[in-house]
Amino acid sequence: MKTITQWLFVALLLPVSASVFSATGHTLNDIQHQWAQINYRGGGAEDKVEAFRALLTEAQQLVDAEPDSAEPYIWLGIVQSSTAGAKGGLGALKYAKMAKKNFEKAMKINENALQGSAMTSLGVLYHKVPGWPIAFGSDKKAEMLLKHALSVNPEGIDPNYFYAEFLFDEGEYQQALEYANRAESAPARSDRPLADEGRQKEIAHLKQQIVAKRH
Repeated sequence: MKTITQWLFVALLLPVSASVFSATGHTLNDIQHQWAQINYRGGGAEDKVEAFRALLTEAQQLVDAEPDSAEPYIWLGIVQSSTAGAKGGLGALKYAKMAKKNFEKAMKINENALQGSAMTSLGVLYHKVPGWPIAFGSDKKAEMLLKHALSVNPEGIDPNYFYAEFLFDEGEYQQALEYANRAESAPARSDRPLADEGRQKEIAHLKQQIVAKRH
């Protein structure tokens, strides 16, 4: 379990549907693309916080346009999680709690939407945030959600990466390496090169940490 100062919300880059539009004409693809630009090329933490906050407005508009669809809730939660990660400290709590609610809402509508991404995202939140009495963190719930997400999308880069990270934090280095290798070998997303590039760098860094712990 992480302390507040160790929070790191690495939001997921997920398959999206271009059919959902906000009042301003933005689609889920637009939100995903903007998120990738901010997350991987957005500069310092303060710049990222401001950029993510602006993106929150667009993500909320998608939810308002399609309140019965799971996908907009997932991406609203992702942007909220990313805002929490960029902000850090106690100020991140409100964004983390809002993200949790939106992931839970998405799961109630369709837990398998975007290949189970709400489960993966919520599992990451449970693992990263502090536990009671500060917040809602729970490694037990995190593991359950991450495993469920893997059962839905066993070859996906994100569920394998985040489960590998979970196992690393739990000291299960051999298993962590196995899932990191699976994430590294996941099929490339031809229309999301920036996302894959960024995630592969994170996978490489995680593998370096695992190897260091094993020696």
